[in-house]
Amino acid sequence: MKKLINNPQHVVDEMIEGYVKAYPEYIKQRNENKRSLVTSRQTPDNKVGVLIGGGSGHEPAFMGYIGDGFADGVAVGNIFASPPPDPILETTKAIDKGTGVIYLYGNYAGDIMNFDMAAELADLEEDIRVETVLVTDDVASVAKGGEDQRRGIAGGFFVFKAAGAAAAKGLPLSEVVRIAKKANSHTRTMGVALSPCSLPQTGEPSFELGESEMEIGLGIHGEPGVERGKVQTANDVADRLLKDILHDMPLEQGERVAVLVNGLGSTSRMELYLMFRRIEQQLNQKQITIHRSYVGDYITSLEMGGCSLTLMKLDDELADIVDYPADCPMFVQK
Repeated sequence: MKKLINNPQHVVDEMIEGYVKAYPEYIKQRNENKRSLVTSRQTPDNKVGVLIGGGSGHEPAFMGYIGDGFADGVAVGNIFASPPPDPILETTKAIDKGTGVIYLYGNYAGDIMNFDMAAELADLEEDIRVETVLVTDDVASVAKGGEDQRRGIAGGFFVFKAAGAAAAKGLPLSEVVRIAKKANSHTRTMGVALSPCSLPQTGEPSFELGESEMEIGLGIHGEPGVERGKVQTANDVADRLLKDILHDMPLEQGERVAVLVNGLGSTSRMELYLMFRRIEQQLNQKQITIHRSYVGDYITSLEMGGCSLTLMKLDDELADIVDYPADCPMFVQK
């Protein structure tokens, strides 16, 4: 599987270097740790710091969401691997404005271990208060009733945005945490994979699918899904993803949602818009209003083929949070 790379062992650091050079008005690299990235803009005193992060390979996540109204800092791990505690702690120190820092990341064992360790060090060594909200939006990963055990996938985009908006509004840490948890509890995602990706170090596919196969519910690191079968039409796939989400998070007539149709890395915009077209038709038929829609690559899996559907159920508070302006290299909303 072909890639435009140099030394496979240096790909993450070279990617970060290229990204920082491309967007110096948004982002800078900490001299103390090259995997610690922070906003290059001045943030207000007493603002809650918003720190997101995780493994590389999900671009534009997570670096792409440093900016106004979103994240203040990112800790970057190796491909599909948690960042170690050092860059997390360095980022925490850099973005703390005296009112604490919120950590937001997907519910994976490695991330939990390393972010928790960094939070303990921030408290003991730097007297920085840290609170954590895990993203747990993947409906396919754990059955209904075990929501707190689910993986975090593309719904992290909405949770990160919610926390970023709340912090930008000047809310205290307790409120930023409450809103982020609320956003997470109102968010559900289902995905479909059509083809694997390959790690630069190996060049081998991350999993195997037959020429005419697809897999419902496959994770963004290649974790097993819930059903494998023949490739179906865009309408049929959209119907299936939406059905599973609405079974898990029922919506009534007149309710509002934010919709994200997220590409996994190599899926064309044409296909993503076909998916959104069907989702809009189905929600309109159910008299559910799409308050805002997002279509494109937001949280990917290298060059994996396929997409995911995310719905966030909105009330007035979350609608206001979704509407809040943001200005990042990979996402601008006015």
